[in-house]
Amino acid sequence: MARDSLPRIGLGTYSDDDREQWTENVRTALEVGYRHVDTAQVYENERFVGDGLRSADVDREDVFLSTKTVHHDVPSDPDAVPDAIDGCLERLGVDFVDLLYVHWPSGIYDHDEILPAYDDAYEAGKTRHVGLSNFTPELLDEAREVLDAPLFAHQVEMHPLLPQEELVAYAQEHDHWLVAYSPLAKGEVFDVPEIQQVAEKHDATPAQVSLAWLLSHDNVATIPKASSRDHMIQNLEALDLELDAEDIDTIDSIDRRHREIDPDHGPWNW
Repeated sequence: MARDSLPRIGLGTYSDDDREQWTENVRTALEVGYRHVDTAQVYENERFVGDGLRSADVDREDVFLSTKTVHHDVPSDPDAVPDAIDGCLERLGVDFVDLLYVHWPSGIYDHDEILPAYDDAYEAGKTRHVGLSNFTPELLDEAREVLDAPLFAHQVEMHPLLPQEELVAYAQEHDHWLVAYSPLAKGEVFDVPEIQQVAEKHDATPAQVSLAWLLSHDNVATIPKASSRDHMIQNLEALDLELDAEDIDTIDSIDRRHREIDPDHGPWNW
C-alpha cells in the first residue's frame, strides 16, 4: 500500500471565508517543507490550492495532494459523483490526486451506489489512493466490503480531547492511515493543564505537544491548518518532538472530552 508515501504532517486548508488566502498559504507551506496538502470540494478553495501548488518551486510529484467529494448537500443523483470527482481535478488543475476521500457517509451516500465511482477513479488513474472521512467502524466495515481499491486512509477529528481510541485501533488492525483533522480542537487544547505541563517540560508549545501526541500513535498522520509561516514551521517541528511514556500517560489522563465538528448528519449522531 506504500504507506510511507504519506507525509505525517500536512496542511489543512478549511476556512469559512477568505478562500483566496490558500494560494499564498499553500505556496508558503511548500516552501518551508510541507509535502502533504489537504482540501475538499465543499471548502470551495480547490482553485486557489491548485494555484498555490503551481506557484511553488516544488515538483507536483513531490506533493501528496488530497481532496474530498460527496457531501450531505450534494445533488441526490449518484451519477453526479464521477462528475464531482472530475470537477475536483479540474479546479485543482491536476490530472490526478494522491488521495480521494468520501467526505461524509450521509446525504446521497450509499456504499453500494457511491463507492464504485471511487473504484473507477482509482482504476482510471484519477487518484492513487482511496479514503473515507467521518465514518464509524461499522460503516468502515461496510465500505471495505464494497471497495475493490485498498482503503488507504480514514480522516476524522482527533486531538487530545477526542482521542478516537476505537478508530485508531481499527486503522492499526486494517493497516490504513488515520488522518487527524482539527488536531488542536481550534485552540481548545492550548489551555489544558496537562498539555501545558508537558509543553513546559520540553520547552515546546501546546500545539507542538498535541501534534507530537498524535504522531506517537502508529498509523496516525495529521493536517493542522496554519496561515502564517511561523506557525507552519512550528507545526513541522513537532516531528522532532519525542514524548516519553510519562508524557503520553499525562496526556492520556485528560478526562475532558470535546468534539469541535459535530453536525447533525455526523454518523455518531444517528
